[in-house]
Amino acid sequence: VQLQASGGGLVQAGGSLRLSCAASGTSSRYTLAWFRQAPGKDREFVAALWRGATTYYADSVKGRFATSRNNAKNTVYLQMNSLKPEDTAIYYCAASSSLILSSLRLHEQYTYWGQGTQVTVSS
Repeated sequence: VQLQASGGGLVQAGGSLRLSCAASGTSSRYTLAWFRQAPGKDREFVAALWRGATTYYADSVKGRFATSRNNAKNTVYLQMNSLKPEDTAIYYCAASSSLILSSLRLHEQYTYWGQGTQVTVSS
């Protein structure tokens, strides 16, 4: 399994970005998730696509972010709208084939990680 995240950049508050994660070696049974880490803070859960079927979001991004997967391209996306300065972080995609639902938001439970992409939201 290899994960390659892209699509980060600099955007003004209220703007949008779409992150992509090429997830080679995964299948629809994998859970694919997004985490982020701001300077001096712990890595936090953002969103996940549970076994290709159900989406889950952190409360802080619910209604603004959406994750989806294109199975033909083996790529997962994170559409981020109404961005806020507090969304500034390095965003990582992660994957697991054996995650249980109760561990969905725990970064240490994911086996595979992409390299991260920087998102900066200016006020």
